[in-house]
Amino acid sequence: MNKKKLNYTDCADVVTKSLRRGAFLTTKNGDKVNSMVIGWGHIGRVWELPVFIAYVRDSRYTREMLDANPEFTVNVPVNGYERNAFAICGARSGRDMDKIEAAGLTLVEPEVVSVPGIKEYPLTLECRVLYREEQDASRLPESIRSKFYSVENDDHIAYYGEIVAAYMIED
Repeated sequence: MNKKKLNYTDCADVVTKSLRRGAFLTTKNGDKVNSMVIGWGHIGRVWELPVFIAYVRDSRYTREMLDANPEFTVNVPVNGYERNAFAICGARSGRDMDKIEAAGLTLVEPEVVSVPGIKEYPLTLECRVLYREEQDASRLPESIRSKFYSVENDDHIAYYGEIVAAYMIED
């Protein structure tokens, strides 16, 4: 498997646009790999470093995985979306099943971090968490709170991941 190295600024627009339909956030703890669909995130510079900020609800298995191993990959579809993989990784919990196997995804060895990329979603950002911030939804306007935070005490946690590698997985 070949990887074409990218500068994160060259793929920032593609990453941002793909979030509207969804990208994958992949985590690893021990031998267990888990991936979830994300629709929120930011790519840019913080503290003079290239960063991807991912938002994960406190109740998610992905949060447990990230807290145990503070590394992740962002896997972006560039050749279309596979509905089955999005349905499984977007609506099922890795606590209950191996979502990677169920979705038929192919893991690709990472360059820097311990978390693999996904061949089917080849634009890959490897990230190491620099900072974690718990959000307080009670401080948001009611219009946002009522739309996105109907479950009490299930706020998002923002994970600021330094982008330590960016590439396109090629056959």
